[in-house]
Amino acid sequence: MRLTSLLLTLLMAPAIALAEQTVTRLDGSRISYADIDAQVTRMMQAGQVSGLGVAILNKRKVAFLKAYGYRDAATRKPLTVDSVMTAASFTKSTLAYAVMQMVEEGLLSLDTPVQRYLPRPLPTYEGYDELANDERYKKITIRMLLDHTTGFDNLRRPRIGGKVLIRFEPGSRYAYSGEGIRLLQLVVEEVTHKPLNDVLTTRIYGPFKMRRSSMTWLSEYEADHALPHDKNNAPMMLNKRLTADAAGSMQTSIADFSRLIEAVMQGKRLKRRTREEMFRPQVGIFSRRQFPTMENETTDANHAIRLSYGLGWGLFFTPVGKAIFKEGHDNGWQHYTVMFDDAGSGIVLMSNSDNAEGIFQGLLETLLGNRWTPVEWEGFVSVL
Repeated sequence: MRLTSLLLTLLMAPAIALAEQTVTRLDGSRISYADIDAQVTRMMQAGQVSGLGVAILNKRKVAFLKAYGYRDAATRKPLTVDSVMTAASFTKSTLAYAVMQMVEEGLLSLDTPVQRYLPRPLPTYEGYDELANDERYKKITIRMLLDHTTGFDNLRRPRIGGKVLIRFEPGSRYAYSGEGIRLLQLVVEEVTHKPLNDVLTTRIYGPFKMRRSSMTWLSEYEADHALPHDKNNAPMMLNKRLTADAAGSMQTSIADFSRLIEAVMQGKRLKRRTREEMFRPQVGIFSRRQFPTMENETTDANHAIRLSYGLGWGLFFTPVGKAIFKEGHDNGWQHYTVMFDDAGSGIVLMSNSDNAEGIFQGLLETLLGNRWTPVEWEGFVSVL
């Protein structure tokens, strides 16, 4: 009888341990690993999300890390924490962290016009020739590239042959711009005389042990990578990026990117003063939605949270302190991360599904207790 009881206890131990492991939410309440599993699974099924990686941070460290669903729904290959995904615009904030290191070292200055870092006039570079008749390009600084106030469109259309134009006075308002980050890539490569991937390997991937991250596709990713999925949960063709694009070509995993977020929360490789400047509001945001970027409709709906942009990261303010966020969105890829700096807590969500944003609000509220993310401005339409 005692032997039977002992065996039952041993068999039940993993389940008991799982139930007892918890993470702390922003209101101080706790949620168990088992409840996280149940809630994530329920929401993914309701939202028809193919795969999702989740990392939750407590005390500025990763406290929970798990992958759910499939990296390929057709073959039912499971998503793992090391499955490589396209980072989309997570790439932009990764570059921003490296750029702030360069600012700290004196290699770049936030308020120096970009043109001073280039060996020839900006309009002589491919795609910038329309600026030859617009002297305002000479006013654009590194700060404006990082806080999205250049006046550039988000992306030139088409990607090859498209022209970069200045739509408003540089520095006068916020309008999210991938083109601004592409210009920042040009500056970084000119200043360092190195390709962007080498710069990020030295400053980010290496120091933070991001061994499955790169600005381009690597053959070693073949064994474990996710495919993007459309709204019907059908796998789409994977774009194996062969050219570095700071606007969104980075390849990474939920395990790797959560290591970066952990490092950002801890302020690794940056002095406190530099980190504070990066996360200081540079420009207020008054647009009703983030996209389309040149939309003129404004709102005071986000006045209470002081929605704004820092240097490479979005910001809002809550009863539990400052929140630092970034999104990633591409065909078949939808990601979101938010860090609550005073509380030392945060979350990373990475998905290979066009449906994931429909469950982001539910995940943020349930797993972290975050009820302040400006979901309407983000375009997160809940399906729950």
